Amino acid sequence: MLRTTLRRRRVPLPAGLTRLSSSLSSKHTLRTEVETDEHGIPVRPTWSVNELLSSYPKPTISPATLKHLHTLSALIPPEEGSPEHAKLTEEMQDLVKLVEAVKLVNTDSVDDGNGIPDGRIWAEGTGIDLDAEPTPAEENEVQGRDLLKYSKNVSKEGLYLIDSGRTK
Repeated sequence: MLRTTLRRRRVPLPAGLTRLSSSLSSKHTLRTEVETDEHGIPVRPTWSVNELLSSYPKPTISPATLKHLHTLSALIPPEEGSPEHAKLTEEMQDLVKLVEAVKLVNTDSVDDGNGIPDGRIWAEGTGIDLDAEPTPAEENEVQGRDLLKYSKNVSKEGLYLIDSGRTK
């Protein structure tokens, strides 16, 4: 039988968590001592996104705004007052709340001077070379606008048409 020895030890919190903790309400306290395994990995989560987001106010999205978003997306909105409409409104409000919380994160420490944080997941000097020339297509490979020749839904202007079942 494999036994894991658990002990309490101080584990430094990630920098992002410390930065975000300053905006948490007074009812939320962060533990600095957590139960860890022999490798120093916490046995249980030390915080949760839901706990963090619960401290932010919930925005409201009006039925008109939800309808407008559907129009912009070329989607048919659920009927106002239906359970689907209520569920979708709730989900959209949660998304807006998450986006607003992310916008509050201080990214000054990861800014490289051009105003855009470095969001790469690879170490510098590795990964995809975005400046590389595209690889040439094979001789018989169809690319770009030439693909539209094979579509049934193309306008006179050469644009692909989407049949949404709606008239505007």
